[in-house]
Amino acid sequence: MKKLIDLLAEEMQAAFEKAGYDASYGRVSVSNRPDLCEYQCNGAMAGAKAYKKAPIMIANDVVAQLQESHVFSQVDAVNPGFINLRVKEEFLADYLKEMAADEHLGVTQAEQPKTIMIDYGGPNVAKPLHVGHLRSAIIGESLKRLGRFMGHKVIGDVHLGDWGLQMGLIITELRHRQPDLVYFQEDYEGEYPTEAPFTISELEEIYPAASAKSKEDEAYKEEAMEATHRLQQGDAGYMALWNHILNVSVTDLKKNYEKLNVTFDLWKKESDAQPYIPDMVQYLKDEGYAHLDQGALVVDVKEETDTKEIPPCMILKSDGASLYNTTDLATIVERMKLFHPDEIIYVVDKRQELYFTQVFRCARKAKLVDEDTGLFFLGFGTMNGKDGKPFKTRQGGVMRLETLIGEINDEMYKKIVENRSVKSEDAQKTAQTVGLAAIKYGDLSNQATKDYVFDVDRFTSFEGDTGPYILYTIVRIKSILNRYVEVGGDLAACSMSGASNESEKSLMLELGKFAGMIENAYEEKAPHKICAYIYDVANAFNHFYHETKILGEEDEYKKQSWIALLAFAQRVLETAIDILGFSAPDKM
Repeated sequence: MKKLIDLLAEEMQAAFEKAGYDASYGRVSVSNRPDLCEYQCNGAMAGAKAYKKAPIMIANDVVAQLQESHVFSQVDAVNPGFINLRVKEEFLADYLKEMAADEHLGVTQAEQPKTIMIDYGGPNVAKPLHVGHLRSAIIGESLKRLGRFMGHKVIGDVHLGDWGLQMGLIITELRHRQPDLVYFQEDYEGEYPTEAPFTISELEEIYPAASAKSKEDEAYKEEAMEATHRLQQGDAGYMALWNHILNVSVTDLKKNYEKLNVTFDLWKKESDAQPYIPDMVQYLKDEGYAHLDQGALVVDVKEETDTKEIPPCMILKSDGASLYNTTDLATIVERMKLFHPDEIIYVVDKRQELYFTQVFRCARKAKLVDEDTGLFFLGFGTMNGKDGKPFKTRQGGVMRLETLIGEINDEMYKKIVENRSVKSEDAQKTAQTVGLAAIKYGDLSNQATKDYVFDVDRFTSFEGDTGPYILYTIVRIKSILNRYVEVGGDLAACSMSGASNESEKSLMLELGKFAGMIENAYEEKAPHKICAYIYDVANAFNHFYHETKILGEEDEYKKQSWIALLAFAQRVLETAIDILGFSAPDKM
């Protein structure tokens, strides 16, 4: 199905051709003066030089060809050569009906679906999720859903940090606390216990304690490094402990990601890439991509066009140890082998841009990916408090993600109870639904690359550009439709017709932009454009609602058209918020 703006452009292009001008001048855009017109065409201005004619003359010639248009109800040539356009209500209604009949609301599905991998987790095991993990999770989740809505195969990977010194630190601390555990008995040959010797709470206390000790006690740090080495060499007892750490951590991580309505197709780990490292390193050496620099193995990735210094990508340290670069490159090798993706997108803090520039250039230079494989770094900005500094607890520490979610839910519960619009037994569940919208919309409505202020009071408000306002609008629509059905109305019998007032037409025009907006948001990897769109739709609906007595209308034909429009608006809004990763309750 063609986008609305493309259909308008086709009508304009045909008019330019009939008037004797090149069709390419018939481009149409949304009007920047909605008080004057709905759409506009500036092609006459662009064509003036080529045809050595005044723009207003060209505009008048084109307008003359559109007097019998089935698309435009009004076409005006305005000095010095603009063409102002209004769309026919019947044409618009027919377009919306065609959208409504389409499973994807007019969004054309990919003819050649891509396989896209999104790396949008990155938490370390044995550590709780904190607010620093929020943006990666919810931006990545929305991109995954957006790609799937466009018809692509999208694979989400959490990519856990489970390999390295942190594991050695945990094992060492456990050995100090519980030296009699069978995992530390050199001569033990039996089966290791299936139950972990620690809970998630104990595990989350063990790591920071061990990390602090290692900074003060050199011998302790050496012991942890030795434990890391033994683990990576496959020590049976240490591997068993490592598996316990993973199982306990992943169970807790899944529970917390579930609260965010974030899911992953793959729970891959840094350790999964380790088997690929030896062959990859050998390949980089054999093919001449890597060379020694002060004992370290590196790949030069600078390019002639660079305006700033891009250091080499280090593959192995001088002592032969691997680094994050090594693991990330090996992960790319693994992903190409197992999934052969057309694109890999990393949703990571924007401060890591240089690092990913090095890794991507190395992967391309060494042909670890195909020539046409897309490697994208979507760097996001910092989530700050009202003081403009990174978001902290009241005590100044890094806030746990579940604490933040809890605080938002509590605030929403308080407001819902005050409104008395939901039964007390349903209030808690409703608060969680609206709280999630407050968090996700509050984040996603900002351009991903920009820092933003996480303002609990503003994000939980039922007014303004917020998640609760969007949900309140959807709930209001649901309420009207339910009341219509309760008095005997049949939703299936309702059909949209031409707009009977300006506010209705404004809502119809906004709904008609859905497909173009979704395609643009996908191309630019920009969930904030979906937020901006649903805010415009919500405002257009509320303006229409306040101007129109929908259920009180005596003209049944007109009422049915309005009810059909509302049902369609609800579907568009709920489809959009589902892509963003949240849903609407039935009451608020």
